[in-house]
Amino acid sequence: MLQRELEVAACAARDAGAIIRTWYAGKYTVSEKGHDSPVTEADVEANRCIHDLITSAFPDDGWLSEETRDSAARLQKVRVWIIDPLDGTKEFIKRIPEFCVCIGLVEQGTPILGVIYNPVTDELFAGARGSGVRMNGAPIRVSSRRELSGAHILASRSEEGRGEWDEFKNDLRVDLTGSVAFKLALLSSGRGDATFSLTPKNEWDICAGAALISEAGGRITDRYGQALRFNQAQTLLPGIIASNGHLHEPIMELLERHGKLKMGA
Repeated sequence: MLQRELEVAACAARDAGAIIRTWYAGKYTVSEKGHDSPVTEADVEANRCIHDLITSAFPDDGWLSEETRDSAARLQKVRVWIIDPLDGTKEFIKRIPEFCVCIGLVEQGTPILGVIYNPVTDELFAGARGSGVRMNGAPIRVSSRRELSGAHILASRSEEGRGEWDEFKNDLRVDLTGSVAFKLALLSSGRGDATFSLTPKNEWDICAGAALISEAGGRITDRYGQALRFNQAQTLLPGIIASNGHLHEPIMELLERHGKLKMGA
């Protein structure tokens, strides 16, 4: 069982969240790691906090984080922690409380544990293989909706701003929501029926949420319907589809009708 791993990950998420809340209420510096990729002191300090707790507790495991220089040594590890200390930095900067701490654990490329914590709403989503998913201790599960018509589809504000959702609005009820990890956490609790993104995502954006979705009874794949594998040398995934399971095929059919399942589309 993964009880100790869950306890350590939840503690790390809450401690990192406390750091983020402090910065959220005060002043901080915004830097750019790359195009459209902001970073703040909150990201860096939360990452340090999580790293210290996780690596002290599980020194033999590998480590991959958005805010840590990558090392190929992780590729030789059976178990690897995959971290985004602050997913949704843009929302954090804009004071939109839809960002989160993400802590995932994979074994031989498969997510086996996920913890996602929203430090503003104080919602902690946690699950591990064989133990179900809980939000602040209460059991949660994906929704039961079977029809795409009227389904609650969570969508990215950034993608909406670029017009990427315009062609789907006649078919879907779209609800703009913050970080991709937070969307996955909401889906795992039934507070949304599906989401998808045709924009590439890094492993640390998805890993914790993938564990939650799967354990809560849903389904998550890449944008082409292929199973996700983590702890890869190339950490960029070609977009995702996440759903309660029932809506996965209808979403893929919708994307195919719009010509989005072709490689490079």
